[in-house]
Amino acid sequence: METTAALTTPAPAAATASEGGARPPKKKQAVLEVISKTRLTPRLLRVTLGGEMYSELNRNHQADAYVKLLIADPSTGLQPPYYLDALRENTPELLPVRRTYTVRHWDDDARTLDLDFVLHGHGEDSGVAARWADEALPGDRIALMGAGGGYTPEVDAASHLLIGDHASVPAIAASLEVMDAQATGLVLLHLDHEDDALELARPDGIELRWVIGEREQLLQAVAALDLTALDGLQVFCHAERGLTKQLRRVLVKDAGVPREQISISAYWALGRLEDQFQAEKREPIGKIDE
Repeated sequence: METTAALTTPAPAAATASEGGARPPKKKQAVLEVISKTRLTPRLLRVTLGGEMYSELNRNHQADAYVKLLIADPSTGLQPPYYLDALRENTPELLPVRRTYTVRHWDDDARTLDLDFVLHGHGEDSGVAARWADEALPGDRIALMGAGGGYTPEVDAASHLLIGDHASVPAIAASLEVMDAQATGLVLLHLDHEDDALELARPDGIELRWVIGEREQLLQAVAALDLTALDGLQVFCHAERGLTKQLRRVLVKDAGVPREQISISAYWALGRLEDQFQAEKREPIGKIDE
């Protein structure tokens, strides 16, 4: 679970957008407003963001496009955009946290995007981003950076296998919507609670199976698949880090799926805040490929 200590130090002059003398942000930040919120399931909340700075985002057309949210502790009084270099140099304890979220849907005509947040816990027991989303009101502003991403279903793939958990539902749902109408394959999605299952739009040839219960059941479901027909198979596999390492073993080492046919990485790690999770990607503990 993510937790953030309350900060009471007032915002430094160099860190506010209204004060002169601050160096402009090096990386482009798009400051958008909350347009609306929709509860999709008991634990999945959609927040629609939009505004004039929509065009400042590096619009990514990959199915798994993601943005980074910059979330300042409300007690600091900081307002976006943030002069991160000045904060890092003078008052690093006031730096906004960064949280990564898949863009569920882009609407270039309306200049809006949808982000889906998994809600876990309440108040201080919830994550920073989940708490922000749960408490956000229309008109609230937030800074975004991005977008990144690198996976889109291939039109000429013989079949598709998409594997994930609650955190990867937005990316998988977005991927299903851009698949060729004749696409065939299987989606395996793990959830802790059955009432969070959604009806996802998908081609008729794509089967959707929800795996409800312990995370290990997803590993068992993948291990039970017949993966002898590997020619033309495209795999998308993103889940909790420890589980993703085990899934990679089953897919690559046991089944022999060529690495170049798999998009695989961890979206999160049990017991880690995103800051630590991202830092560990450069260390042995954070490596998915062995």
